[in-house]
Amino acid sequence: MGLEDRRDEGPDVYQPAEDSHLLAEAACERLAGDECVLEVGTGSGYVAGRIADETAARVIASDLNPHAVRQARAEGVETVRADLVAPFRDGAFDAVVFNPPYLPTDPENEWDDWMEHALSGGEDGRAVIDPFLETVGRVLAPGGVVYLLVSSLTGVDAVVERAGEEGFSAVAVADESFPFETLTVLELLR
Repeated sequence: MGLEDRRDEGPDVYQPAEDSHLLAEAACERLAGDECVLEVGTGSGYVAGRIADETAARVIASDLNPHAVRQARAEGVETVRADLVAPFRDGAFDAVVFNPPYLPTDPENEWDDWMEHALSGGEDGRAVIDPFLETVGRVLAPGGVVYLLVSSLTGVDAVVERAGEEGFSAVAVADESFPFETLTVLELLR
């Protein structure tokens, strides 16, 4: 589904799609249940809500988009308006879950609205993933884990390589193929 189609579905907040379901399932299967979990870029709050409902984890969510923060809070998710992991304490989380904006986007074709922030990964699809990988290690507790959703459109190998530069080993723990892309959940460990 293209950027244009996704934008018609809800003007301001990213609603759950195949990527959300895949990430929620992978995280729920792998979390022991008593962790403190952060979902970055929560959008509607769907993934954070599923983790909270299906495990005993304490879940906090963040999003830059104030409309998303409002919607996630309305779903009962404890949500903070934040840019990636900026406001959180060092070592605060056992797990961080992120479905980043990953669609490669032509700079000539940008709308500059909240839906674009939710979907557009810049020219290479990694404009948000790279800064996330640079900063997420700070908020992870010792032995902490990251579940990061990546699309084949973004280049999974490039993301794995970038994660390696930040000291993470990456393993694909779930994937699902669609006509135009394959979605993969990477488990990142230090």
